[in-house]
Formats: sequence, C-alpha cells, structure tokens
Amino acid sequence: MRSIVAGHVAVTATEFVELALGTPPDLWLGVEGETEEERAGRLAAARDILADDPTLPDRVSQVAAEVIEAYAPELFGVVPLPRPAGRRQRSRKGAAA
Repeated sequence: MRSIVAGHVAVTATEFVELALGTPPDLWLGVEGETEEERAGRLAAARDILADDPTLPDRVSQVAAEVIEAYAPELFGVVPLPRPAGRRQRSRKGAAA
C-alpha cells in the first residue's frame, strides 16, 4: 500500500511524517553525533519555522494523538488509581473533606 501526501509518495514512516508536517523529524529531534554548531543551526532553523507557523505544534500534537489512537488506543484508556487507605481527599481550598 502506498501513502500519498500532497501528491508525493511516502515510502517510509519518516517520509510520511516529513510530508505530513512539512519539516523533517531530524530538525526537531536532532541527529546523533551532531556538533554544537550544527545543533545551534538546527535550533535556529526550528525557531524560525515556529515563528512563521505558530500552529505547527498544535498540528503535530493532533497527528501524534491520531497515531496513538489508531495504533495504541490503550494509551488513552486512562483510569483513576485507587487512593491508599487512610488518606483523606482534600477540598479545593485545602481543607480535609
């Protein structure tokens, strides 16, 4: 099965993420063994991209949530943990309930 994003074929998962977001993941995650100068340049480029497109973090979060929901829905199955015996719940004002 082929994944096509904006008319381009994504062969790998990394290519799909790059096409979907418009930036390579390495820009945000870094690469192993990069020098301090390379890191500074990468972070400067990332700051410029965020300044030009302030909605990018929201879109990235949405894509990540959709992927988790599709491939690991149990991660969204949050359940409250039982409180240990003897601990009393406090009201919003901090008084014992």
